[in-house]
Amino acid sequence: MLSCLRTAVSIPAAALMVSAASAQVNLTSNTAGAGTAVGLTATALVEYAADRGIANIQLKDGQTGTQYVKALAEGKIDIASAPFVLPFVLSKAAGPYAGMDKAEAAELAANIQMLYPYTLSIFTLYAYDAKGIDGWQDLKGMKVLNGPPRGTATLNSRSLVQLFSGLKSEEDYESVTVNWGQMAAAIIDGTVDAAVIPVMFPGPRVTRASAAGSMTMHSMPIEMFESEGAQKFLNKPGSTPFVAPVADIQAAMGDAWTIVSEDDMFRGKAVPGADMVHQSMDEELAYQLTRAHIENLDSHRKLAPFMATLNFGVLDREVHGLCGTNVVTFHAGAVRAWEEAGYSVPDCAKP
Repeated sequence: MLSCLRTAVSIPAAALMVSAASAQVNLTSNTAGAGTAVGLTATALVEYAADRGIANIQLKDGQTGTQYVKALAEGKIDIASAPFVLPFVLSKAAGPYAGMDKAEAAELAANIQMLYPYTLSIFTLYAYDAKGIDGWQDLKGMKVLNGPPRGTATLNSRSLVQLFSGLKSEEDYESVTVNWGQMAAAIIDGTVDAAVIPVMFPGPRVTRASAAGSMTMHSMPIEMFESEGAQKFLNKPGSTPFVAPVADIQAAMGDAWTIVSEDDMFRGKAVPGADMVHQSMDEELAYQLTRAHIENLDSHRKLAPFMATLNFGVLDREVHGLCGTNVVTFHAGAVRAWEEAGYSVPDCAKP
């Protein structure tokens, strides 16, 4: 994986006004776990910026998104890799930000803008073939991994199980929660029978699990997926429907996996997000950072096997859940970079 610097520094606001070409700008960036889509993208930007003499980005990985998104909004850091749901709940003073003053939280969330969007991960159902699970309806009476002990991921997982199978946690199946770092072990050692958690194709967690036995991944049932209720849920803030050819998913996952769908398309629930900056970032600097990402898209998609499936270089409103309830718009410098490269930025996602 790409290397990253781990020492944060305090950035005077005046430093952001220095010409990007001088490479004298020092920026701080926070991201989540190394080896994930956000981690790889954040570390890649460090190298793109250094190689082009744009800026020196000092990165901290393994950080908590709820904390560093608020730090970005407050101007304490310069770049954050995060899902769109976090600025949304910040804007509402909800969830992890419920203790904040509503007006203050909304004002802070308005400070967050994006350089480029991408898909962070996709919720789906998978299990070892030996468990005999042929679809979502077979989770009755099973031990199902729904996510970590706290957070929106577990709530989403339980809602998806109920939506696509009609089964309720603790009534119809045993809901199991463990920390993210323990999930692969819980699957491998039989603590759970099945997992309904975010994946990448193939991410480190599923690769580790499949090394212990053949596994099957199940698409969401077509009829329910396309229903009004499901589409409303799948398009709620911080979510989008995910549809991709089964052949692409199968090729990415390899021979240890069987990908099951009713047709030739795979359906799941995507978690969209972006690399985000404070709205006060100098426009030329935001332009240069975004341009560096755009001009490295081909190599960026090859950083890991799963990166090619995560919609880098796609600005489609429906793919990333742009506009509407999404409070994050593009930075003006990012808009200039995308349009200069021949892309169409949705008007409603412009600042």
